[in-house]
Parts: sequence; structure tokens; C-alpha cells
Amino acid sequence: MKTSSEHALRRYSLNGLTMGSRYTAVFYSPGQADLAAIGASLYAAVNRVDRQMSTWNAASDLCRLNAAPENTWLPVPEELAQVLAAGLLVSRESGGAFDMAVGQLVEDWGFGPSQRTPSPQIVAQHGKAYYPAAEVLDVDLARQQVRKRAPLMLDLSGIAKGYGVDQLAHCLDGWSIASYLVGIDGEMRARSERPDGKAWTVAIEKPTPGIREIGGVMELHDVAIATSGDYRRWVEIDGTRHAHTMHPALRQPVSNRLAAVTVLAPSCMLADAWATAFMVLGDAEGVALARKRGMDVLFVLRHGALLEEILIIDGKIV
Repeated sequence: MKTSSEHALRRYSLNGLTMGSRYTAVFYSPGQADLAAIGASLYAAVNRVDRQMSTWNAASDLCRLNAAPENTWLPVPEELAQVLAAGLLVSRESGGAFDMAVGQLVEDWGFGPSQRTPSPQIVAQHGKAYYPAAEVLDVDLARQQVRKRAPLMLDLSGIAKGYGVDQLAHCLDGWSIASYLVGIDGEMRARSERPDGKAWTVAIEKPTPGIREIGGVMELHDVAIATSGDYRRWVEIDGTRHAHTMHPALRQPVSNRLAAVTVLAPSCMLADAWATAFMVLGDAEGVALARKRGMDVLFVLRHGALLEEILIIDGKIV
């Protein structure tokens, strides 16, 4: 007969390096969990995503796709095919605000693997033949193959990290763990609640460049969260600061009143992609689309040194 202590839920925490950041997993499990095996499977899950979707690894499947010739079907791993298909869907639903074809723009502006120093001359020469991914990328999920119908340099930094969080979640699901919070940097996903009946809580960072401080707290219960902002990564050209999020239509970094956007969604992959899309759309179009779609989104607007919040729950401003 098992004692009550053997049935009691114990708290565990695991973490490691991935995608230039850290992944974390906090979970509750009855009895003694096999931390070595669970830790190994968590690392394998995020490493698989990084190995397939990184632009910083020349041997990744994404880099292989970027280098492939046009009009040729290329076999790709199932995970990469899923992310590309989801990215195309969000692109269409956001009117092109989310676009995976920004790889060359990311590189030209100094945010890519070469980490080149951008200059007005370099910036002026990009975007002469820009093809949105939604127009020239075909994804065949059934056959796990992809075809480019024009030159494309894809970048999945606006969706792959969220997908990696989902893979952490699926990994713990496979271990029959019913209560957890997993994340990679600021992208998180929660299952159920804590054993004390309280929701999982995560801090929302205040969008202050160069300073990391808490701006608020959100409660999570069976939902994912992702944030995009202008305060973590930027370059300065001739005294002007440019954030890392690219505006596909303008072929340059986003420049609007938004300092940050936080999205809640069923999957972290979708939360990640939509956070990027809303940053591109700006406060007016972004708020309108979030309300139309009935989404849960926190928009943070910058007015000089002041910040304004617009919180939308179920498509309604609260």
C-alpha cells in the first residue's frame, strides 16, 4: 500500500541552453520523477527545433531550404513543415504583417548571423526583389516537402521559439505530467494550475531599453503567452535606434508607437507569430484586428517616456 507522501505532488525544475537563450520547465509530479530521463527528452525536443530552424547554423534544414534552387520540391522534417505552414496561415490572416521571408532584411540590418554593421548604403540596396513567403512558398504537409517559386531567405525567429515551447509542453505531456509551466526566454506555456489551486503566474517585462524590470504579472491556465517588443535588440544608425522586428511591406525595421505586444493563444507558436504581426501592424490596425478576431492581447504604447496599455480580452477592450 502506498503512503500519502508517495502520492503527494513534488515540484521539480529543469533548464538548459537553446536558441541563444535558456529553456525552463517547472512541473509537479507524484512520487520520484526520473529527472535524468525527463531532462534528456526536454533537451532533445528543443535541440531538434534549433537544429532544423536556426539561421545561425549553416547545416540546419532551414538554411538548406534557403540555399535550395527554385521550383524544386525539397523534403523537410515534419516539425519544420508544420511551422512553415503555420507561418503562412498567420501571414494570410494578418494581411502580410507576419512574413517569414524577411531573412535578407534581418541580415542587412545587422540582426542576422553575420552581425554586420548596417549602413545607409547597405540598407538602401536591399528589398529590390522582395517576395512575401505567402505568395511564393508551397508547403505540402502530407508529403513533408516544400517548394520555393522565387528566391527566398526565410527567417523563423518570430515563430520557432514559440514552437520550441510547444515541444517542451508536448514532451511533458508524454510523461503524463498534468501541471507545468515551460518556457524559452519570455515565451511560456502553462498546463492546468498549481497544486494549491492557483494559476501559474508570469512576469511581464517593462519595455525599457537596456533595463530589465517587471511591468506586471499575468496568470496562465492552459494557455500560452508570447511577447514582442522594441526594447531588447536594436541597432543604431546615424543616431537613430532601429528595433529588430522587420516591416515586410516597408523593407525596414518597424517604426510605430508600440513598445511591446503580449499575446495569449492556445499554442505558443501562434502567440509568438501573432505578437510579431501586431508589432508590425501598429496600435490602430493591431487593436482593430485583435478585436475582430476575439483575441487576448496586451498592447503597450510609447508616448515619449510614458507608457500606455490597451488590454483586450475576448476581443473587447477592458
